[in-house]
Amino acid sequence: MSQFTVSGEFQTRDGMQAFTRSLDAVNENVAREHVLSKFGAEHNLNRTQIEIGEVVAE
Repeated sequence: MSQFTVSGEFQTRDGMQAFTRSLDAVNENVAREHVLSKFGAEHNLNRTQIEIGEVVAE
């Protein structure tokens, strides 16, 4: 597995909040799905409220 850094923004009551997450994943698509799933669970967000800016392999 590779290390990926995913960055982007998610919607809050006050506007958009930036985030950066590092995680291990098989490929870039799996890293994106993991971040969408995790933010949805932690912040009670829909996928449309999360914007992924970039995914970088380290």
